[in-house]
Amino acid sequence: MRVTKEVRDDRTVLSIQEDRIDAHNSGELKDLVLKTLEGGAQNVVIDLARVQFIDSSGLGALLSGYKNASLRSIGFALAGLQPRVRSMFELTRLHRVFDIYPSLQLALSA
Repeated sequence: MRVTKEVRDDRTVLSIQEDRIDAHNSGELKDLVLKTLEGGAQNVVIDLARVQFIDSSGLGALLSGYKNASLRSIGFALAGLQPRVRSMFELTRLHRVFDIYPSLQLALSA
């Protein structure tokens, strides 16, 4: 999975560089998020602006990251959801669980 990682102020930004998060690569995402949390990140923002499709395994990987962050009292947010991806979050009602921002810039300024 292609992901760029950068630290901006007190936030670690993981920008997903794939157009799909599915059974093929969701395990890698789950592992990457866990390593980021274990590495001492205090606030994590997952930038999904390039992702055009997500399936249940991708949602599960993000939910796992959210749960692990919550257990460690680490902030965890999502940014830049495309309409099709946003609809999956709404369909599964996960938009009520995650802090979701329309863009990375808004997530970083929150």
